[in-house]
Amino acid sequence: MNRKLKEQFEDCPVIAAVKDEEGLRACLDSEIGIVFVLYGDICTIPEIVRKLKENGKTVIVHIDLIQGLSGKEIAVDFIHRSTDADGIISTKPALIRQARELGMCTVMRFFAIDSMAFDNIRKQSETVRPDIIEVLPGLMPRVIRRICEESRIPVIAGGLITEREDIMAALNAGAVSISTTNRKVWFM
Repeated sequence: MNRKLKEQFEDCPVIAAVKDEEGLRACLDSEIGIVFVLYGDICTIPEIVRKLKENGKTVIVHIDLIQGLSGKEIAVDFIHRSTDADGIISTKPALIRQARELGMCTVMRFFAIDSMAFDNIRKQSETVRPDIIEVLPGLMPRVIRRICEESRIPVIAGGLITEREDIMAALNAGAVSISTTNRKVWFM
């Protein structure tokens, strides 16, 4: 990940995660600099990204959630060629690798649902080498702390964060940012 983008993540404690047109409009009116796009399809994603980029946003597309795209590397090529997205989010190692080869920012999303998640996160992070790890749910400061201590890759906490205390707990545990679809949190 380039230095400018890394600094932007470190300076942006709240990342807007947009899941619909209403969220997109609210995000465009916010001062938030980084946006995770969690919706769209192959026909609409270029326009969604264009609107955000025209408003000076850094755009990371959750490629697994874009309707009409497969879980194959060609989907990354499509996002790279057809949009000005800065990067992708995915749970799929092959898509993260392809995006890295194309010079895109890569966010690998993990769900910490049991104790085996720690080994999985460590192993996949070492082999896939994403730029950033996103851990869900983000309401687990002890889990986030452990992942931050075991990984040299920056961590974003996402999911179920609704209060200022949730943000502070995640950041104090070592996360560089939090991501949320909750628009109230975007403006805290």
